[in-house]
Amino acid sequence: MNKKILVVIGGPTCVGKSELCIELAKKFNTDIISADSRQFYKELNIGVAKLPQKKLNEVTHHLINNKSIKEKYSVGDYQRDFSKISNKIFKTKDLIFLCGGSGLYIEAVSKGLNEIPKVKDGIRKKLYKELEENGIKKLSEKLKKHDLDSWKKIDLKNPRKVIRCLEVYLSTKKPISYFLKNKLEEKEFDVLHFFLNEKRELLYKKINNRVDKMISSGLKNEVEKLIELNTKVLLNTIGYKEFFDFFNKKQSLEETISLIKRNTRRYAKRQITWFKSKNFIEIKPNEISTIEKIINKKRETFVSLL
Repeated sequence: MNKKILVVIGGPTCVGKSELCIELAKKFNTDIISADSRQFYKELNIGVAKLPQKKLNEVTHHLINNKSIKEKYSVGDYQRDFSKISNKIFKTKDLIFLCGGSGLYIEAVSKGLNEIPKVKDGIRKKLYKELEENGIKKLSEKLKKHDLDSWKKIDLKNPRKVIRCLEVYLSTKKPISYFLKNKLEEKEFDVLHFFLNEKRELLYKKINNRVDKMISSGLKNEVEKLIELNTKVLLNTIGYKEFFDFFNKKQSLEETISLIKRNTRRYAKRQITWFKSKNFIEIKPNEISTIEKIINKKRETFVSLL
């Protein structure tokens, strides 16, 4: 039986994961590792609802502001970074919090990922160009032709997932499922999975209010300064991609704000569906004491087995 515990605090955007995780990390005197696929990037701040540095400094955070959007950063890279950081923390602590809403990253470190061959040069760039020119529907049709199994399983509205499956097939001539059959390496820690959730209408109200706050905090200016840096990342990030048509004078600021709210609500809905499918322990954001009790009970189980 492992004596180390990774506590996952997952859930939809805007539900209150970051603040709750900070309070828990204080109580258990440990660190937080981020599982938010956009908070890695130091240039993205307002649009990804990154907490102010003063708030982040209340406990030690890892894998926030650790990359530039000019750099490539894959799930495999994240998995390797997580391993280095968690191994170091576990030398002195028995507990780490993993906080975020990116399911792929959570699964990569809590369950592991199969090794997939490197994508051939130019294929990913070509697929993103096709996405920009023809839209996600055309790419999905292409995926259906080459990898029907993935087409049936993945979220076809998520360009990153569609492109990931396509680039593997185009590089190897084999579907991604071919590389997902190997037995995963056993983890050296136990995992407690929590899923923060609340009434849909309350969450949607929070989302709408947060978008309004982002706009008043200068999101438009943040996006404008970043457009020339990495179009690919921005085109796949809610809160940023909606501004492209605004800056090209195809829609008003009001329409842009409305789209950000709508797309964020839809994203939250997809996140909720994913977390529910994983049978995580579902908890309301104000039930921090329940999470504490479950963690302590897990610790007690370890002690009783000694």
